[in-house]
Amino acid sequence: MKLFDRPTATGNVGAQMEEAAARHLQRAGLKLEARNYRCRRGEIDLIARDGDTLVFVEVRYRRNSHYGSAGASVDHRKQRKLLAAADNYLQQHKLDCPCRFDVVAIEGEAGNIQWITNAFGAP
Repeated sequence: MKLFDRPTATGNVGAQMEEAAARHLQRAGLKLEARNYRCRRGEIDLIARDGDTLVFVEVRYRRNSHYGSAGASVDHRKQRKLLAAADNYLQQHKLDCPCRFDVVAIEGEAGNIQWITNAFGAP
């Protein structure tokens, strides 16, 4: 099953992929808390609860793997930005709870979804 049927603008494809990732996580039992959290330190695509754990989710889409897989595109630079944005979110909301960083990698026109739990952590 394709995630989208016709060509769309890049931003629209990104929104569609984030929606597909959110649905996937919700079907797995996570409770969505926020989408597209932005601060001057970075952006987090999805923030969800998995029991007592707050989950920061980066959604990556690759139409093809010519430039590497979707999951592999979350490099150390991107990880640092996500960690900084997550720290900002925790401080802003005065939260002190277990956290983890997941990646939802979506590949190809068919939208094959790979959910990578605990993809990386704070150094």
